[in-house]
Amino acid sequence: MSIKIGPIELSDPVILAPMSGVTDLPFRRLVKRQGAGLVVSEMIASAAMIRENRRSLRMASNEPDEQPMAVQLAGCEPGVMAEAAKLNEDRGAALIDINFGCPVKKIVNGHAGSSLMRDEVHAAKILEATVKSVKLPVTLKMRTGWDDANRNAPSLARVAEASGIKMITIHGRTRCQFYDGRADWAFVRAVKAAVKIPIVVNGDITALEEVDTALEQSGADGVMIGRGACGRPWFLKQVMHYRRTGERLPDPPLAEQRAIVLEHYRAMLAHYGREQGSRMARKHLGWYSKGLPQSAEYRSAVMREPDPGKAEAMIADFYSAAAERQIERKAA
Repeated sequence: MSIKIGPIELSDPVILAPMSGVTDLPFRRLVKRQGAGLVVSEMIASAAMIRENRRSLRMASNEPDEQPMAVQLAGCEPGVMAEAAKLNEDRGAALIDINFGCPVKKIVNGHAGSSLMRDEVHAAKILEATVKSVKLPVTLKMRTGWDDANRNAPSLARVAEASGIKMITIHGRTRCQFYDGRADWAFVRAVKAAVKIPIVVNGDITALEEVDTALEQSGADGVMIGRGACGRPWFLKQVMHYRRTGERLPDPPLAEQRAIVLEHYRAMLAHYGREQGSRMARKHLGWYSKGLPQSAEYRSAVMREPDPGKAEAMIADFYSAAAERQIERKAA
């Protein structure tokens, strides 16, 4: 199972989804090294990007070891989107992804994100302007439609293909669903039938069985994984291996997880600065430790610890103790 996005070939089309506040440079690099066909940045406002807003520039920063890497842009003005795409091409992105899927009210009220699915004419202008502005492949991420009465993803996919879009990812919910209910993977089959470019299915893919079901129901060419990777940066590697061989790789032993968590924590301190990085890492520490024995007490303590050095020591001690208990259980 491989796909081509312009000149870029993904031999294993298992893609890390763009997630605000999650898929920053430290997390993308970690996931890519663990194993992913493609990683995508957090959604970046195109207007802030061309103003060279410090936060937006940091969100779009990339490193060679995470390539190919896509920058996802959101906006409602074709010229601004085009300029932001060109800026990111110059800054080293391998692809540009356009966001027509974000359901957040602030984005929708600005006539961006999933709001653009309600105006295919204006959507086409944004797509065409962005495609023409860069030599890179441009992709699109959207939902099935605005609401159940207006699930127009198949017709908008045809517009996108005609505009030069090279791949489309479909999150199997409408905008009005937000993240409620279950993703409708079967509806994605109608989008796949409407176009010839690769289609990727997204939404609620958190286990290997769900990968099989999502691909079978949708007929899609690849999968995009978001929340399934939170606290499990190795999950995309497990998916890729499973699709190639049918074999289920276990989660890394706790001693290896300890090294991964500490590496991630230190990378966040380096990327954001010690104080901000420590705060932003807390959600990841919660995800990593979920389900581990005696993790509730650890989470409560590490989330409250203001000193990054002490927090790092708490992480190391928790995983060392957990790894020792794991070894003892196996030996018993």
